[in-house]
Amino acid sequence: MALVKPVLFQIAGYQNSGKTTLILTLIKQLTSAGLKVATVKHHGHGGKPEVVEAKDSGKHIKAGASISLVEGGGRMIIQAENGPWSLAEEIDMLSFFKPDVILIEGYKNEPFPKAVILRDEKDLELVEKLQNIQVILCRDTGLQDVLKDRAFPVLNMDDGVNWILEEITKK
Repeated sequence: MALVKPVLFQIAGYQNSGKTTLILTLIKQLTSAGLKVATVKHHGHGGKPEVVEAKDSGKHIKAGASISLVEGGGRMIIQAENGPWSLAEEIDMLSFFKPDVILIEGYKNEPFPKAVILRDEKDLELVEKLQNIQVILCRDTGLQDVLKDRAFPVLNMDDGVNWILEEITKK
């Protein structure tokens, strides 16, 4: 495969639209095709993501370390405190690991190529607000008729998975 590395692709949609489920499906399919996949997820629930503060790495951060790395048995966990990280900084960090694909969950207002998941008519505003939409995935099949004249494909979830896989692997 002649991928431009890494291929960046976003999955956007409102909370509980199916972003994580879609990302998990894509990860499984892409890795089974022999690709190395990295992911970035925006923690959109407010505040900092949970970490185990009782462990030594958490204690290091609490004591003032800006970065703590733990490795064991081939697993590496990095915890970093730096105020807000930009998506560009996160992508730069992941690039060190030389992935073929970086899947981005959330960060819907970023300009990367993206699939947008729509649950129902209330989510239609995303089609007008977001940049660089490559495909719309509809959980409500009635939305496909509403959006049929768009310049990009409007698909159900299953067809959307196949479309994204083809799009990522052709680059």
